[in-house]
Amino acid sequence: MIDCGNSGLQADAERCYKVVMSDDQQQPANETPEQPATQEAPPAAAPATGGPVPGADKKMLAGILGIVLGSFGIHKFVLGYTKEGVIMLSCTIGGYILGIVGSMVVIGCVFFILPMAAGIIGLIEGIMYLTKSDEEFVNTYVTNKKPWF
Repeated sequence: MIDCGNSGLQADAERCYKVVMSDDQQQPANETPEQPATQEAPPAAAPATGGPVPGADKKMLAGILGIVLGSFGIHKFVLGYTKEGVIMLSCTIGGYILGIVGSMVVIGCVFFILPMAAGIIGLIEGIMYLTKSDEEFVNTYVTNKKPWF
């Protein structure tokens, strides 16, 4: 039982609302501090289902760049992995420089393995990015920051 404001009556919340409204039509019942509101607030908005996942906008760009320019590590920079991008870029440029300079010597072709390996890694990662669902991509590469494969 609660006090029903100006009427001096005590009743449960629903009856109190009716009594206050019939006694004092000019003042809405929800303005009296003693009276609880009988109307419930709308439920909190549920997260949108089927909408775009935040962070998934990078998936397509990173995947295509991984496939096309994977040896340069540009897809790593798109995802915010600066250290890994620099490693791939250094392997590619350094491998080409050492391969060209070393080609004057017989063993120079060995250094071309570095850019080829970086390109294969980029290709594999690009395919992996594109085959994952948006939620899985965001969870793995944006939220948990998994840098390699």
